[in-house]
Amino acid sequence: MTELHYNLIMSHIRDISSQASLLFSSDADEGLYVEDCCQANSLETGVTDTFSIGENKTPEQVLKSIFGYDSFRPLQKEVIANVLDGRDTLAVMPTGGGKSLCYQIPALLLPGLTVVVSPLIALMQDQVSQLEAWGIPAVFLNSSLEWGEYVQKMNLIRQGKVKLLYVSPEGLGTSRIQDILHSEKVELSCITIDEAHCVSEWGHDFRPDYMEIACIREQFPSAVCLALTATATKQVQGDIVKHLRLENPAVLVASFNRPNLFLDVRKKSNPFEQTQNFLLEHKGESGIIYCFSRRQVDELTEKLAHKNFSVLNYHAGLSDDERSQHQKLFIQDKVDVMVATLAFGMGINKPNVRFVLHYDMPKSIEQYYQEIGRAGRDGLPATALLLYSYGDLHKIRYFFEDSADPQKAEKLLQGMVSYAEAKTCRRQQLLSYFGEPYMEASGDKDCCCDICSRGGIKNSDVTLPFQKYLSCIARTRQRFGAAYVIDVLLGSKNKRIIENGDDQLSTWGIGRELSKQDWMELNSCLIASGYIEKCGDYGTLAITELGLDALKNRKPVFLPVEFSGKKASPVISFPKKKTKTADDIANDDEALRIADSLRSWRRKVADEMNVPPYVIFGDKTLYDIASRKPTALPQLMDCYGIGEAKAQRFWKDILRIVKGE
Repeated sequence: MTELHYNLIMSHIRDISSQASLLFSSDADEGLYVEDCCQANSLETGVTDTFSIGENKTPEQVLKSIFGYDSFRPLQKEVIANVLDGRDTLAVMPTGGGKSLCYQIPALLLPGLTVVVSPLIALMQDQVSQLEAWGIPAVFLNSSLEWGEYVQKMNLIRQGKVKLLYVSPEGLGTSRIQDILHSEKVELSCITIDEAHCVSEWGHDFRPDYMEIACIREQFPSAVCLALTATATKQVQGDIVKHLRLENPAVLVASFNRPNLFLDVRKKSNPFEQTQNFLLEHKGESGIIYCFSRRQVDELTEKLAHKNFSVLNYHAGLSDDERSQHQKLFIQDKVDVMVATLAFGMGINKPNVRFVLHYDMPKSIEQYYQEIGRAGRDGLPATALLLYSYGDLHKIRYFFEDSADPQKAEKLLQGMVSYAEAKTCRRQQLLSYFGEPYMEASGDKDCCCDICSRGGIKNSDVTLPFQKYLSCIARTRQRFGAAYVIDVLLGSKNKRIIENGDDQLSTWGIGRELSKQDWMELNSCLIASGYIEKCGDYGTLAITELGLDALKNRKPVFLPVEFSGKKASPVISFPKKKTKTADDIANDDEALRIADSLRSWRRKVADEMNVPPYVIFGDKTLYDIASRKPTALPQLMDCYGIGEAKAQRFWKDILRIVKGE
């Protein structure tokens, strides 16, 4: 590619980006947002006729020349090789693991069109704006477009001037899209299904429209199929292969480990105060707070705004314009924190989210993992904080009655409870859920999670509470679950206890020194230690032989229990990492000057182009430039994330900033 070619592309992107507008579509669920950053009608000038990556390019060469990266992330190279060989592939890669490149690079090397099926308009438009910034001809087709734009883009596809087409699963099945794909000049080389877990009822976000994709795919037997997801247990992987009818697929599963993500779990004591303290530690950083309900989102947003935090709300109860505007301000770094329901976040490529805080417990490990994956996509340090209480479980279970499979929902919830109540390394617990052993890296133990950072949870003498609890289980005839037993210990006078006569037991009211949550904490630890067990469908508690022996012989019992009466440990700051961050250049005044100037310049250019700042380049690139201090174009192209297109477009401005001119 020539400098003139790139300048043409980028100049045209700037021209049309100022006309972009916020739109909202009903193509998918309530979580959709639209930021129409750079419409693909820039292609109508004939730019696509000149688009070329050169002959006989390798994936590695495309990775460097177009995207500006020196090496592939784990599994990317293997996935790309399979797609280029024409083999159906299922790739399970963590959020931030670089799934997009697994179809974008093949799309540039394969002769025809690559169709990307995405459940969210957010992802479509974000991806297209970034691809255009790299000089790659890509479009999306959905109901957010005016009819004139829609027709224009359809014509570009029919003329063979588009390499990547983004559509929703609903849109893929329409006669309009079908007619385009069967056009004379359209050769369909690859069908990519993003968020492929949506095809499985065991996935955390099942969508019936995904079930129709296989029928569409059968119309194009020569096209290779690539299924991508960040979260898939063995069962979900099997569903994806089956329901998408993948033929002899390569199933490639990357590590679920996100070493840059610090895992922190805290019991709720005063959740607003805990949240406020956490935000003060992360002042000025970009983050997401997830709440269970719309009302809670609004209340928390109002309280945080009153404390002068830069915060906005997001949920399905807002108008389309409000959602779109709030989302735009967040991804353009004009507001720091988004407080949201789970409707927010899926498909967002914002790489500089430094934390995700769960104000309430998620319904499953899959949901939790997907949501915390929105932090630290750039590979720099990020934090995932979960605040939980047993009250969260009641709120979640309230909706199980409307669930298609309440037993499955309960099983998924129990996986989340086990993680929250873990007494050993949380990273190990999380990875084991997905069937992956945790191979601890050198020096990784101390920065893994809150438990490891505290040196583990020390055993405490719980002999007396143990004796009270097991005695109460025995005296209530081992016929009830934990909630009932604890109510007896706390001296409850609810109707059921009185009718059973259990208010007359010697154990009634003898446990008031501990809170209900503390007793629940002890209950979980006793089950994990084998002193008691759950029986039957209703979770009835029974004392094991080990428990009976300890109770009868009055043996001392030491368990890793942390009661809420003890002073709560502070939120732990994220330990220092080797990745370049602001801390790494903290002692370099010149690098700090460059970083600050680049950040201001990046925002100015992003505003002019009506795109998020990370489309220009991400924080990781910013810190790398500040650290390396390039003084010539070849040196700039050695920096992380600077490909030919961005170098040709921005090199003069960047080098002027580096030189302090």
